[in-house]
Amino acid sequence: MSGTYETAAMAGRAETGPGETGPADTGPAPGDLRAALAACLDPAGAAWLAAAEARLVAGPEALDGLFPRAARHCGHGPLPGAEGWTVADAARTVLLLALPYGGGELLARLTACYQHGDAGERRAVLRALPLLDVGDGGVPLVEDALRTHDARLVAAAVGPYAAHRLPQHEWRHAVLKCLSAGVPLTAVAGLARRHDAELARMLRALADECDAAGRPVPAGVRRLAGPRPAGPHPTTASATFNSAPCDRS
Repeated sequence: MSGTYETAAMAGRAETGPGETGPADTGPAPGDLRAALAACLDPAGAAWLAAAEARLVAGPEALDGLFPRAARHCGHGPLPGAEGWTVADAARTVLLLALPYGGGELLARLTACYQHGDAGERRAVLRALPLLDVGDGGVPLVEDALRTHDARLVAAAVGPYAAHRLPQHEWRHAVLKCLSAGVPLTAVAGLARRHDAELARMLRALADECDAAGRPVPAGVRRLAGPRPAGPHPTTASATFNSAPCDRS
């Protein structure tokens, strides 16, 4: 069941903004995702996926066994034309789209896949969120991923779903989490649209902290921070960047 972002995704509009940093607000549309996946699957993988979809239509409880096995049958490599996605992410998303319901029932299945899954399964759930009819119900999954130190989960968590659903305060701190986890700011969907004066202030303070410590400033921070406003400005000691240290490389 496709979500609210499909029309915008099919339009294919790229978003630009400060420093032209950050992808558009939308991920791949379901049809584009299926086409890219079909081009990657061998006959055995395609047959397994088609049979799995049919099983889910007949009995959604089959997801518990099918979801973990998707990577084994369909592959682990990158998905061409969908930055950050793997073939396994796409196959698992197709399985979720095959479920014959939405809303609370779908959210319960999705949450179980996330809670009981390994890192690859959790990443697939996060990638699939903008294509699924779960409203704000997936926000706790995004928040959980942002509490981890797994760069793969953090990158998936700051995709189009977070760009549309996370409150502004939490979203700003998600941007900072990317910096601490080593995730490039180019992974943050909606960055140009949601970038605001408070985020710029936080990033300027982070840059000051890095400069004072003699460490490199993470890529993209100075562009997004912009010029410093006139007048007194806070010292690095007053800034709160517990989860966004300077680049220590």
